[in-house]
Amino acid sequence: MNGCKEQRDYNVELKDTPEHQYAYNFDLDVMHRFMMRSFEPFFRPGKCLELGSYHGSFTKRLLDHFDDLTCVEASDHAIETMLKTTGNRVTPIHGLFETVSLPDQYENIVLTHVLEHLDDPVMVLKRVNDEWLAEHGRLMLVCPNANAPSRQIAVKMGLISHNAAITDAERAHGHRITYSLDTLERDARRAGLKVVYRTGIFFKALANFQWDRLLQTDIISDEYLEGCYQLGHVYPDLCASIFLVCERG
Repeated sequence: MNGCKEQRDYNVELKDTPEHQYAYNFDLDVMHRFMMRSFEPFFRPGKCLELGSYHGSFTKRLLDHFDDLTCVEASDHAIETMLKTTGNRVTPIHGLFETVSLPDQYENIVLTHVLEHLDDPVMVLKRVNDEWLAEHGRLMLVCPNANAPSRQIAVKMGLISHNAAITDAERAHGHRITYSLDTLERDARRAGLKVVYRTGIFFKALANFQWDRLLQTDIISDEYLEGCYQLGHVYPDLCASIFLVCERG
C-alpha cells in the first residue's frame, strides 16, 4: 500500500472485540450451510479459488466438492489455523488480493463476506474477471446485506444511523462498506463482470448475537431455519446476506 493509505494489520482485524465477534456460531453453523446449498447448483467442474479463508470453516465445506482448492488469505495467523482444519488438502497463498500473483485460472471462485473489507473492491473484482476466472468459470459473491431486517430494526432503535452504516465494531474488523443488492451489482458491473443470478440467503430479523443465544435453546428448530432459508428466495432484499453469481464479462 502507498503512503496515502492506512496501514492495515489483518491479524488484528480478525480478533474478536468486546462488542462484536468476527464470526458468530450463526455464521459458521447456519449461514455457511445455507451458503453452500445456494452455491452448489452453480459450481463448475474444475479448480476452486477461495479468496479469504479466515479459519477454514467454509474452506472445509468446499473440500467436499473440490479436490483442487487454493486459498488466498491476508492474515498469516488465519492461514495457520485454516491449515490445522484442512490439513494438506489446500494450497495456501499468503498475500493481498490487490498484489498477489496466482499461477492459474479457476472454474470456481468463492468470495464470501470479504468484499466489504477491501479498500478497492472494484479493482479486486476486475482482477477476478480479467486474470483469475476461467473462460466458463463462475464467481460466487456474497456480502452482508445493508437492508437485512436486523439492521433496519437497529436503525429504528437508534443504534445505527442508516441501513448501510458501518459500526465501530465493524470498522475494527476492517469493514469499508455495507452493500445492498443494487450497490453490489453496481460494483460487479464496474469490474466488467456479467451478473447471471442474484438472490438473498436466509431471511434475518435478529442480530447475530441474538441468534447465537437462541440456537442454544429448543426454540429454533431445523424446520424454522429451513423456513427462513426458503423465505429468503421470496424476499432477497430482507436476507442476512446477498448473493451474486457472476461470469466473465
